[in-house]
Amino acid sequence: MSGRRSAKLLVIVSEDDSRKLLLPDGIPESVDELVEKVREACGLKGKFRLQYQDKDFGDVFVNLTNTGELQSLCTLKIIPLPDEESFTVQTNDGTQSNDDTLSSFGSGDTDDTIILSPPGSETVSTRNQQWPKEFNIPRFSYDTELQLERGNSLFKANGTRLTVAPKMKSDILEKICDEIYKYKSYPSSANFCEVSEALIKKHPCLAEKGSFNGCYGWTQRFKMKMGNLRTQLKGLGCPEFLANSLKTKASDNAFPAKNVKRPKRGEANHIPSVPAGVSSENLETERLALLKEVKKRNNACTIREKMTKTFALRRREVVENQPSVQELQERWPALFQQEEVEPVISFKVQVIKHEFTVV
Repeated sequence: MSGRRSAKLLVIVSEDDSRKLLLPDGIPESVDELVEKVREACGLKGKFRLQYQDKDFGDVFVNLTNTGELQSLCTLKIIPLPDEESFTVQTNDGTQSNDDTLSSFGSGDTDDTIILSPPGSETVSTRNQQWPKEFNIPRFSYDTELQLERGNSLFKANGTRLTVAPKMKSDILEKICDEIYKYKSYPSSANFCEVSEALIKKHPCLAEKGSFNGCYGWTQRFKMKMGNLRTQLKGLGCPEFLANSLKTKASDNAFPAKNVKRPKRGEANHIPSVPAGVSSENLETERLALLKEVKKRNNACTIREKMTKTFALRRREVVENQPSVQELQERWPALFQQEEVEPVISFKVQVIKHEFTVV
């Protein structure tokens, strides 16, 4: 190794801590040797892996598996790994910082990525839950609960079914459809069946005589009520349903049942509302500022913050305008960066695992 040229590497320890690594004997032949060099030079404790900027992929950071990919003046990034011991860094002033200090270093830097919305970005229509394994029937009004309690007692005693009054039926449909909307705006037939079965399981006195499963009628009522709820919300300007309004459709698609834009699998917030106190013009200003931020180096935190702020604008463009990949890349280049792609893949994996668990 004595015949090799010396090398200089830039090591990004955290978001606001970058250091120069001098290698008089050149870049080591193995990744393990380089890791030890970095550990010694930066005073690191705990497990970590290294990433380097790959020129073939637009200087995005990828995992280092072969030091032959490195040259002098390359940039390395330290990615802390889960360990029994806390990951610590020896700072220039001799103090130590733990892995909590590094937790904000890049959205794609850890194996488990969580995207947090900034304060004030969530709205009434924001969803943050997937469809539950077992649907939870909410509590109804006091008089409805009182009648159901008596009805369940009679049903257990002699099998007498409860005669549901219009007011009581309206209360049940309204409360349950509000609960459904927390998870989905366009539930499937299977979802409606799950809700109906959960209702009969909790309140057996509501089982319908003559129905093959005792709740077919309730399933149809929930479907109609959810349709009415969507119509009401569309009239109130909910963007999720305005996208399917005949006024917003092209002339060749101006039919109620044609080209209906619904959430795909794993999409919790199909077309979220613009956060309170923020206008579309404000979000467009943030988007233009984001175009400048993506050109800066080591700017993952700022990019992630602005991408989260502009989520509503971006989703509306994607769903309503259906731009091409090239147009999307021109308007939202940060969307194609590693830090933004990795959370999407991680989320999709979690959705698939959830669905297999439900089945």
